[in-house]
Amino acid sequence: MEKVIITAAICGAEVTKEQNPAVPYTVEEVVREAKSAYDAGAAIIHLHVREDDGTPTQSKERYKVCMDAIREACPDVIIQPSTGGAVGMTDLERLQPTELHPEMATLDCGSVNFGGDEVFLNSETTIRNFGKILKERGVKPEIEVFDKGMVDLAIRYQKEGYIDKPMHFDFVLGVQMAATARDLAFISSSLPEGSTWTVAGLGRHQFNMAALAIVMGGHVRVGFEDNLYLEKGVLAKSNGEMVEKVVKLANLLGREVATPAEAREILSLKPLEK
Repeated sequence: MEKVIITAAICGAEVTKEQNPAVPYTVEEVVREAKSAYDAGAAIIHLHVREDDGTPTQSKERYKVCMDAIREACPDVIIQPSTGGAVGMTDLERLQPTELHPEMATLDCGSVNFGGDEVFLNSETTIRNFGKILKERGVKPEIEVFDKGMVDLAIRYQKEGYIDKPMHFDFVLGVQMAATARDLAFISSSLPEGSTWTVAGLGRHQFNMAALAIVMGGHVRVGFEDNLYLEKGVLAKSNGEMVEKVVKLANLLGREVATPAEAREILSLKPLEK
């Protein structure tokens, strides 16, 4: 079984310091959290950025400052900006960080009900346009799916030429599709041959999904974007603590953790230029 890639989703667009004081807003805090995750074993930093007051932003300038600072602290880490942004942002606003030509960025393949009146909209036109722009900019998409139907849509867009093979998926479970072993087995078995996948379990599902992914040959995403607790009732002090817990799980379950260079090979990314 290949080595497990750990992604750290270090801040997201919705969680706040009121929920966990360690949630990063400033550039310095973002770098602190990225480095804590990297030092613990994360090969990928999934990145949202905030203004200093915590307001989510897709500003290319803010992303550049944060990405440059992360690279200085973690020279070989893979930085994966979000094109999801926050609920209510326009398509062009969401795409700004891809102008910086990162190695990877997210591509959401469907709309999602986030609770109450919050709906994260991704029309077919939006998805095709995002796929086309990512291809033009040489950015590999991590295909974000919240249910099985989004996998089917991604396969359709690949056949239409908007997404290249081999495809890499991130299953975000516990929002729209249940986070159970049955559901993870079902959705992961629906992928085209040669695809790779990561799972992000929301809230209390995070480490259960991580353990299942390690056993099943997938990869793992953890971090403050998806969960604020190390265990029931215990707030995580850093993203690094969460990554350390996944590394321990991987060691117990007999799977080695991938370095950034190994993650690039697994994901069919170009080797980092020296």
